[in-house]
Amino acid sequence: MNFRGKNLAPSSVSAPAPKRFSLKVALWLLDSPRLGEKHSVKHLAGRLLKQPARQGVVVAQSRLGQMLCRDCGNARDRRIGHELLRQAARAGDPQAQAEYARLNPASEHNPS
Repeated sequence: MNFRGKNLAPSSVSAPAPKRFSLKVALWLLDSPRLGEKHSVKHLAGRLLKQPARQGVVVAQSRLGQMLCRDCGNARDRRIGHELLRQAARAGDPQAQAEYARLNPASEHNPS
């Protein structure tokens, strides 16, 4: 059986939505009891959350913002995390609202 040069995949099949897949994998990694605390796993999850967060997915903004604010040592990443938390809090994410309020006690729970 020689398949050289033949396209076996139907042309109408589309690739799965990478945004949804990467988001689910990232959340699974972070929520896994054994894996979620490892630095390398957090780094991978952060990379997977980056694109959905940029596209406005609230849960990705919330989780990535929390990771950047808690786990990153440099000011630039904390500033980006803070902005992501603010966006997610304004969109109504309760975890982001609580974390944003914890980071900004003077804001009186007003993420605007």
